[in-house]
Amino acid sequence: QVQLVESGGGLVQPGGSLRLSCAASGFTFRRYAMSWYRQAPGKERELVATITSPGGSTNYVDSVEGRFTISRDNAKNTVYLQMNSLKPEDTAVYYCKAVGFAGWGQGTQVTVSS
Repeated sequence: QVQLVESGGGLVQPGGSLRLSCAASGFTFRRYAMSWYRQAPGKERELVATITSPGGSTNYVDSVEGRFTISRDNAKNTVYLQMNSLKPEDTAVYYCKAVGFAGWGQGTQVTVSS
């Protein structure tokens, strides 16, 4: 079955950077688009970024455009989210998801605070 394992979260000061990783297994990774979502306390889960495959076209929610970059390594079955210029409002649990599959990983906590 689909397994997704997110990592790379942590506590960072405003303006800092983090790189999230998501290791995927249980499906043919290179054939599927991948997305990153986030869920802040008391809020609904929000789509942050998507990357297609093949081709690697990307889309972002307006609030992260220009600050976050989604990428993938099909040889490693891994999708990444590079997050720069982090803001307190980016604080959330971040999840990756394979487009077309229902499963979620356990998520990784990102906290942006001074």
